[in-house]
Amino acid sequence: MASEITYAEVKFKNESNSPGTDSNSAAAPKVKPAPHLSKPGGPSLLFTSLMALFLLLAISFLVAFIYKVWSCCPKDWKAFSSHCYFISNDLANWNQSEEKCSSMGAHLMVVHSKEEQDFITKFLSDRDAYFIGLLDPGQRQWRWVDQTPYNESATFWHPGEPNNDKEQCVIVNHRLSGWGWNDIPCSDTQKSVCQMKKIYL
Repeated sequence: MASEITYAEVKFKNESNSPGTDSNSAAAPKVKPAPHLSKPGGPSLLFTSLMALFLLLAISFLVAFIYKVWSCCPKDWKAFSSHCYFISNDLANWNQSEEKCSSMGAHLMVVHSKEEQDFITKFLSDRDAYFIGLLDPGQRQWRWVDQTPYNESATFWHPGEPNNDKEQCVIVNHRLSGWGWNDIPCSDTQKSVCQMKKIYL
């Protein structure tokens, strides 16, 4: 007797009704994560600010460095503020003294303030007198050699000076009252103080 072959159709519980479709396809579509939104210009603005700050600091440092280190005076000259001073112990009249200063690229000292005069007189002998760059071409019209305007309120005459119309040049010397100015004849021979601007390299 021949045996019978029975065919049965078996369906699984999770099997999709649509043939050829993967079971995962029925799952909900994946949601893409929202991109991270940074504040507009955040990092670039911070970087720009830092660079600007760094640049300002660098410029400030450079200016201070150049002024303090690379401004200088020749050997044997004294430095004060933006000027250099040379004390000449050679005796000469006013014109000769100015010519000597000029040969060094300078001129006789022009006094701008009491602080400036106090600085230079620390290096002067109180037994001597020194020509400065103030003179009277006539009629008591005092002038500085570098054309700086003569300011009556910023002068340091000794009491009672100037006292002689024929004395048209000026010295700085020491008296009991301290250092001050005195008018004398330009032909007198005295020591002198030269002045020039600092050298910037």
